[in-house]
Amino acid sequence: MSVPVVTFNNGIEIPALGLGTWQSKPEEVTAAVSYALKDAGYRHIDCAWGYGNEKDVGAGIRASGVPRSEVFITSKLWGTWHSRVEECLDQTLANLGTDYLDLYLVHWPIPLNPNGNHHFIPTLPDGTRDIDHTWKLQDTWKQMEAVLKKGKVKAIGVSNFSEAKLQEILPTAEIIPVVNQLELHVYNPQHKLVEYLKSKKIVPQAYSPLGSTNSPLLTDETVLKIAEKYSLNASDVLIGYLVAKGFVVLPKSVTPSRIASNLTGALAAAQALVKADIAELDGLAAAGKQRRFVTPPWPIDLGFENWPPYKK
Repeated sequence: MSVPVVTFNNGIEIPALGLGTWQSKPEEVTAAVSYALKDAGYRHIDCAWGYGNEKDVGAGIRASGVPRSEVFITSKLWGTWHSRVEECLDQTLANLGTDYLDLYLVHWPIPLNPNGNHHFIPTLPDGTRDIDHTWKLQDTWKQMEAVLKKGKVKAIGVSNFSEAKLQEILPTAEIIPVVNQLELHVYNPQHKLVEYLKSKKIVPQAYSPLGSTNSPLLTDETVLKIAEKYSLNASDVLIGYLVAKGFVVLPKSVTPSRIASNLTGALAAAQALVKADIAELDGLAAAGKQRRFVTPPWPIDLGFENWPPYKK
């Protein structure tokens, strides 16, 4: 079963399904990546400097035997590197064992203190995350544009950006982001933001399509009802729903059987679901089930709807 592609605003195509690697343990992710590419038909791997496992992801890509040119690789710039984009990118390229990325994203619209007390999440004496309030996102984006022009990456985008945060980079951007990678699923569909992205020709990418850790959405009654109607699994419906909406979706697993079914089942669901099914799933959040699962304690307003207020 061939994976459909989504075309970016710069003409580059990305497979609509990719393997996510967040929270995948280094000792497990090598085998997971190799299996996904070699045996399960994936051609898209989503990584990040901040996941701490890129060397192991790179080992999995090499172990698969699939040529680099056939694999779409994404990685992300971490917050402590906003003023040193190329330096962070070079570490990622070395860790993955490649000389270019297909897509490079700004992981969060939050520059962290590059000289703080920790290289990953620096904190202030009171425990609050140490944000560099002097650094402008538009300057991060200029450096992203520079690595694209150098040929080190083929496309650039953002992740976890609200409309308000996009407005901080778009007025001075030479190159429009090709994607915005977000927590998108039936309980957090972000309809207004998705419409805004479409108006700007920015592709929505969905992480945590099953609801993040422990996949809490698999027990939703409406999802199960629709799955039963088509003799599918709940996971098929949850991922296929997002594919059917034209999003790029990043299910995550290190279990071979689930890695395989997340692809084949989702593609079957994307074909089976009719407009009425999608409308019913679109309405779950507004009917009282709105919920985000990924809300790190950033001590600033990100501009998202339904984001919990910051508490120390």
